[in-house]
Amino acid sequence: MDQTTERRHDCKPPSDDGDRAVSDRDILLRAQEWIEQGRAVALATVVETWGSAPRPVGSHLVIDKDGRFFGSVSGGCVEGDVIVAALDAIESGAPALLDFGVSNETAWRVGLSCGGRIRIFVERID
Repeated sequence: MDQTTERRHDCKPPSDDGDRAVSDRDILLRAQEWIEQGRAVALATVVETWGSAPRPVGSHLVIDKDGRFFGSVSGGCVEGDVIVAALDAIESGAPALLDFGVSNETAWRVGLSCGGRIRIFVERID
């Protein structure tokens, strides 16, 4: 993971958007399906959590080169940034390690009180 980049962003608490019923197997099968269709694909995986986290370690989001995605790594709160990092990974081939969280002093300023952090690894898969 020596070629990773690290980014820090604030995160809001997750919303229950119905994506929780999608299994990791479904997400990985979708990735395989997209690859077999000739699409360039990246996979984002929650690799660490601290405190209150929107999704557990091992949660996945698959993204294709056109920005279509399936799954969830955050319940929606950071997925826009994860998709941008995935598009960068697809283009460059370089993975990224993303760190999202809310510090105690900024939580109230932005109207958030969830605390916690998540770390997400994003990589192109072939």
